[in-house]
Amino acid sequence: MHKLIAALAALCWTQAVDARAMLLKADAYLDVQSGELIKPAEILVENGLIAAINRDSWPDEVEIVALPGKTLLPGLMDMHVHLDLDFEQADFGVVVTESGSEAALRGAKNAERTLLAGFTTVRNVGQVHPTLELIDVALAGASERGWVRAPRIIAAGHMISILGGHGDLAMAEGLAEGVLELGPEYGVVSGVDEAIKATRFQIKHGAKVIKIHATAGVMSLEESVGAQQLNDQEMAAVVAEAERHNIPVAAHGHGTEGIKAAIRAGVSSIEHGSMLDDEAIELLIDRGVFLVPTNGLMDLINLDLLPAQKRAKAEFVSPRMNQSLTAAIKAGVKVALGTDAPLIPHGQNAFEIVKMTERGMSPLQAIQSATTVAAELLRIDNLGQIKSGWHADIIAVDGNPLDDIASLQAVSFVMKAGRIYKGAP
Repeated sequence: MHKLIAALAALCWTQAVDARAMLLKADAYLDVQSGELIKPAEILVENGLIAAINRDSWPDEVEIVALPGKTLLPGLMDMHVHLDLDFEQADFGVVVTESGSEAALRGAKNAERTLLAGFTTVRNVGQVHPTLELIDVALAGASERGWVRAPRIIAAGHMISILGGHGDLAMAEGLAEGVLELGPEYGVVSGVDEAIKATRFQIKHGAKVIKIHATAGVMSLEESVGAQQLNDQEMAAVVAEAERHNIPVAAHGHGTEGIKAAIRAGVSSIEHGSMLDDEAIELLIDRGVFLVPTNGLMDLINLDLLPAQKRAKAEFVSPRMNQSLTAAIKAGVKVALGTDAPLIPHGQNAFEIVKMTERGMSPLQAIQSATTVAAELLRIDNLGQIKSGWHADIIAVDGNPLDDIASLQAVSFVMKAGRIYKGAP
């Protein structure tokens, strides 16, 4: 598997595309930048790109893809998933009972579910299996080559956490000391030098984003859900190292002070952002840092299945997450959609979009969080809108999603890079 990882890590953005010229004909398409519903929708797709829109005439030999009654949108994006994990089991035991190969196959299954739900790009912010092979990098490469039916995957490799912290998998499973002692290659660090080594290891093996744990979390064994974990110097060192390679850093953050420390360290996004105060919101805006709130999952978690300590922390965090997100939306923070799938099950990612509207977003803002805002966070040009010359990532739903945001939970057509994965006539 090491040779496979090395080969896949060397891949550039060479998405497998369908070279056929296809003309999509639907009732309308949504301009997600302006919110205008444009009728009709006649979109020519060639070589994985949108070649033209609503021209007066089309080539005779073009293949027609008729989508009557449908509205087209750009493919959706989820900025916070963990493809190598799902909760068919009730706990995290799978991370120490599954091999890396099994986890990769599990990830491929979950990636297909996600793609068929209309999410054509995801950011996999940290694998959870303790193997040196970067599973999400392998999945990203397989997706790019067309080996698996999967979204475009931006991979983080191992999450970077303090020894004994939220990302130390020995702590997550409560294993006895010495059973699973992990080091910087696995993202578990103590001190600046190890933080830099961990960052370099992930980048060396193909990571396109770095994920750090600025604070503890609900699943941590630590008493406080919000305590800062990586210190200021460690976070600054990771950001400096990653940015030298033009790679952004995402910071898991629940507690207020740890969130602010991560923002000051220069991260590109705060994941969760459960306890934001006015200063934290002001910092997010002033520094242009994105919030990826993963908020909807709190409406799905069965707290009764959690151990008492974790249940108490979840009950403490939940209302604060809602309040923080609503305040951030009102203040104008750049909010990008993230689900923390599988906490929202893979394939049900659009549930988060619906919940965004319940926390204060308009339907258009919620759609933008999964399209234009997500593309800006990813630093990927020509993605997230239906425009000539842009990537042909296109989905279809019934009716107008601005009138019925829940329609995004029933996507009937999926195209990624000009290739149809769902809903072909």
